This record gives sequence, C-alpha cells and structure tokens, in this order.
Amino acid sequence: MIIFKSQREIEQMHEAGKLLASCHKEIAKIIKPGINTLEIDKFVEEYLAKRHATPEQKGYQGYPYATCASVNDEICHGFPNNKPLKSGDIVTVDLVVNLHGALADSAWTHPVGTISDEANHLIKIAEQSMYKGIEQAQAGNRLGDIGYAIQTFVEAENLSVVRDFTGHGIGRNMHEDPAVLNYGKPGKGLKLKEGMVITIEPMVNVGLYQCKIDKNGWTARTIDGKLSAQYEHTIAITSNGPLILTDQELV
Repeated sequence: MIIFKSQREIEQMHEAGKLLASCHKEIAKIIKPGINTLEIDKFVEEYLAKRHATPEQKGYQGYPYATCASVNDEICHGFPNNKPLKSGDIVTVDLVVNLHGALADSAWTHPVGTISDEANHLIKIAEQSMYKGIEQAQAGNRLGDIGYAIQTFVEAENLSVVRDFTGHGIGRNMHEDPAVLNYGKPGKGLKLKEGMVITIEPMVNVGLYQCKIDKNGWTARTIDGKLSAQYEHTIAITSNGPLILTDQELV
C-alpha cells in the first residue's frame, strides 16, 4: 500500500534529510587512510545524538550498527569493523536518520586517498546514474522510467546494475511500498503521484551484477569480487518536479 505524505510530513522529512546531508558532508571530511569503519559508525551515532536524532537502522531486524559501511566489493549492508581503510579503497556509508519521527535515507560512496581510474569511473557513473533516475521522478511518469534511465546510462558505460536490491518508499517506516527498481522499461510500472516519497539508490558494479551474501546474513558483495558503488537520495514527488530531501548542496 502506498502511503502518501502531506506537505507538513514532507517538510518534516526534509528537516531530517538536511541533517542527514550535513552528516554525510562531515563523514567525507574524516575519511582517510587509517580510519576504520567502526570509527565512522561511532562518529555518526554521536553526531546524530548531539542533534536529537537517532540512526533508524540500528536495531532494525536485529541490525547492530548506526550505519552500513560497504568497502570495495561489498554492495550494501556492510558491517562496520576495525580494519583500517587504505588508500585506493572506496567505502559506501548508508544511513537513515530519524528526527522526531520523520525519516530520511541516503548513501554515498567515498574514495579513500588516491583511487584507481577504474574506481573513479565507477563512482562517477554511479552518482550520475542516480541523478538520471531522479530526473524521471516526475508526477505522471512511471517507476519503469526511473529504472530504464539508470540502467541504460550505466550499461552504456560497460558497468552493471544490481538487481537484488532496490529503492523503496519511506515515511513513517524505513521501508514502505513501492519498490523502486534500478532497471526496467519506460512507461511500465506504477504511476508516480504527488505526495509519494521514495528513495532512488542505484548500486553499480564494475563486473557482473549478481551478488552473494556473507555468513552474517546481511552483507552483500559482488559475485566476482569486483568493485561496487552506491548512491542514494530520498525524493518527494511534487507538482513542481522531484524534491531531493537529502540534498547536500542545501547544507
């Protein structure tokens, strides 16, 4: 069931989104060779607590951390750990902010030190593909328009789009209907309407799109061990076009 949001609810989610965006900008400042993802996780939890917010995914179905921190071949849901990051790594930090009951969700892939041309190309295309999808998040368009825009852009760059994980609705709960696929056919799928709030979050691989799950039951990684990157924004569908609630340019 689609839960439509009022203007007031969208404004509250936008405040949560601004806080999340500011947190991502601070994360970017501390990521460097030698830091570990547990330290990043602790930084995020403390950053939110000082601002009267909480990390929504901590405790979700037993998930134990404030963030997901996915390094190199990890696609998503990477567990923070004490292994130091090294120059050449890429790390995706994904977090959901709960600010007075309003939620916002965003992921960002960060380079660590100096990265390879292959890694740089991957994160550039992954980020651009997210914005290609956002451009299609217009009232009257369909979900397939978003997925098609992402998929065709990525595959034209000889990269692949993960199929097993998708964007989603968000609002009172972290995961709501509808599922927002990162592949698809134009003109197909659910029609987008004003008041819907969704995440658009392509996960892009250098190699094959298939994944495997670690023994922890959470972490997904590429089946061939090649790099993966993810970018995600929370988007409100409005009569004036898509409104990015987690826009880092606004903070």
